[in-house]
Amino acid sequence: MRALRSLLFVPGDRPDRFGKAAASGADAVILDLEDSVLPERKAAARAAVTEWMAGERMVPAILRINPLDSDAIREDIHCLRAARPDAVMLPKAEGAASINLLDELLGTETVPVIPIATETPAALFELGSYRNCADRLAGLSWGAEDLPAAIGASTAREADGRYTPPYEMVRSLALFAAHAAGVPAIDTVFPALSDMDGLAAYVARARRDGFTGMLALHPAQVPVINAGFTPDADEVARARAIVEAFAAHPGAGALSLDGRMVDRPHLAQARRILAMAQATNG
Repeated sequence: MRALRSLLFVPGDRPDRFGKAAASGADAVILDLEDSVLPERKAAARAAVTEWMAGERMVPAILRINPLDSDAIREDIHCLRAARPDAVMLPKAEGAASINLLDELLGTETVPVIPIATETPAALFELGSYRNCADRLAGLSWGAEDLPAAIGASTAREADGRYTPPYEMVRSLALFAAHAAGVPAIDTVFPALSDMDGLAAYVARARRDGFTGMLALHPAQVPVINAGFTPDADEVARARAIVEAFAAHPGAGALSLDGRMVDRPHLAQARRILAMAQATNG
């Protein structure tokens, strides 16, 4: 799949929204069979998802199935085999063991997996294991809704929307787990749908911290997310200048560029920016 800056959720039982989601500019759409679909609507959602995925896809389509220990998982696996999504999103994943179990259920089928890696207390202690199954992953994301409910916390956020300290830790662990596995680090949703300034600030913080993309709840969020995770012209020019400077002095550990010292970590970051720019323009 191409660069995943924005991944837009759409309920699996709302086929009237599938085309709109695909045309939103999102880098991928997530057709949801889990939280946004009531139990009595899940069969209809599977049928709608399978029918839509049989047609020509404008963007990569990801299928979020129900948790592996749920009553719905067998039917979801049948849907996954029929729909043949570009990736599967696995909620309540608990490390490499969950990926292995999913593979057992899939049998001979293979599909890249994006685990939501922090939704149970036990999951936090398995984050490092994702590097053992990195070849099966298309990214790694986290969530801050199920976990507080699982431990009896009243909320994961302060009054101003910031995460409380336990969930800041969870976010950080998920970020480092993704990078340890060498896969895209995908930040969780921003629930205030009408607060575009707040969303822009959230995206800027996520990119600053090392996330490469983000989950979206509404098409209106997609342009803000895409812009925030796309290097601008000045960043690209600066990164190119750093790469060219080191190319001209291959034995240097540090250089002076425009009156500022740059070293090998700056070179690594410059290469990352150029790769991101190429991926988002490709």
